[in-house]
Order: sequence, then C-alpha cells, then structure tokens
Amino acid sequence: MSFLHTLFDLTGKRALVTGGTHGLGLAMGQALGQAGATLLINGHSSQEKIDGAVTACRELGIDAHGYRFDVTDEAAVAARVAQIEAEQGPIDILVNNAGIIKRVPLHEMPLADWERVLRTHLTGAFLMSRQVLPGMMARGGGKIINICSMMSELGRDTVGAYATAKGGLKMLTRNLATEYARHNIQVNGIGPGYYATSQTAPIRVDGHPMHEFIVNRTPAGKWGDPADLGGAAVFLASPASDFVNGQIIYVDGGILATIGRPLAG
Repeated sequence: MSFLHTLFDLTGKRALVTGGTHGLGLAMGQALGQAGATLLINGHSSQEKIDGAVTACRELGIDAHGYRFDVTDEAAVAARVAQIEAEQGPIDILVNNAGIIKRVPLHEMPLADWERVLRTHLTGAFLMSRQVLPGMMARGGGKIINICSMMSELGRDTVGAYATAKGGLKMLTRNLATEYARHNIQVNGIGPGYYATSQTAPIRVDGHPMHEFIVNRTPAGKWGDPADLGGAAVFLASPASDFVNGQIIYVDGGILATIGRPLAG
C-alpha cells in the first residue's frame, strides 16, 4: 500500500453517520465506506428509508448497517450507541449530520419549531459526541465531524433558527477540539455550500431567483454535487488530518469568498 493510500485508508474503522439515509449524509457515508470503513447509518423518520440506504451502500460493496433512533433522545442515544458498539465494534468516526430546517421569519416562528431546530442540530451533536467520547479517549483517539453550514458564517431571511444552530455547532466543534485534542481526538466541521439534492430540486430551475443567485454568485458557476463532499469527509476521518483540529472546511465552490459582490460577466 502506498504512503498516500495509507494516509486516507479507513480499513478497519467504523463510521457512524447521523441523518445518513439520503442527500449529503448518504454521499459522505458512501465515501467513507468506499475508503474502507464499516458504515453505520442512522435515521429517524422510517425504517424503510434506512433499509434503502443500506441496500444502496451494499450494492457499492460497502459493509453497511442501519440503526433507527432520534439523536435528540438522550436515552435512545445511549442505548443505540451501546448496541452499535456491541454488534459492530467501537465507533472510530462520528459524523454529526442530522438536521432539519424551518423556513419561517423569526417574528412568526413558534417556540416549538425554534427548539426543535436547535435540538436536532446542536443538542443532537452534543449528545452523540458525549456518548462516543469516553470510548475514544480510552482507545487513544477518534474523529468527530460536525456538518456545519454557510449559515455558520452568514445570516439569511427565514432561516434564523437554522443559522443560530449552525453557528452554535461551529463553536461546539471548536470547544470539543480544545478539550479533547490532548486525547488524540480530532473534531472538525464541514460547511457545505448549495447542493443539488432532492430538497433543492424545486428551486433548481431556470428563472427561479434562488437558482439564479446561486449560479451567479458561486465562482464555480454551478450547484454542488453531493459527491463533492466525499473528499473532505474522508480527509477529516483519516490519518491525513491527525494534526487538524477545530477547523471548518467550507466545500462551497467558492461562494463564501465572493457572496458580497456579483461576479463579473
């Protein structure tokens, strides 16, 4: 095995991806699995979606397994993580990807929606990280990857709760890195830009203001493909990032570098 291959090899590792049944979570999970990791897919909405994701991964030759639980349920997190580790072995890589969004102006947002968004993105990441950290410390290392957002850096109309949660997740990432780097645990984040997923399909049409905004403001001139996140996920899960800690890697086609001004031409 070449030196470069060794740097990014995840053979023998177990990677748990929350919210990993579709979209960006599934794409990142598949990249980790194709790098050699045993993939553990979490979902909450339905067992059918979990089973479908597991089947899709196994068709790619990935050793994949599914687990249904709510990352905001403290007791369920403890029970399911214990089950996963009993059945599959210790969790070496945790990707905190589970999330929801409520597009409502803040003055109209019900408290229950505000709390649900924060609990899913932020409290869920805390509960999951808290559950795997003792084992990682005992084994002398581990990787936690928090899926942040451009909204970790920017505000935008109607996504106040989401932006608040993602800003908090950025700081949770940095504080976890500060506390646990001494245990050889690397905690970093990925900040996706705008991606072509089933959720964005309704606005990815010519003439839609958001589609035109994204294409014109992104230096790459296009929406991201979910597979574009694979490299960052594998890097942050692999030995190649063993001295990278507390960082957020924005995989956004350059939009954060130029969002405040229109592109020429």
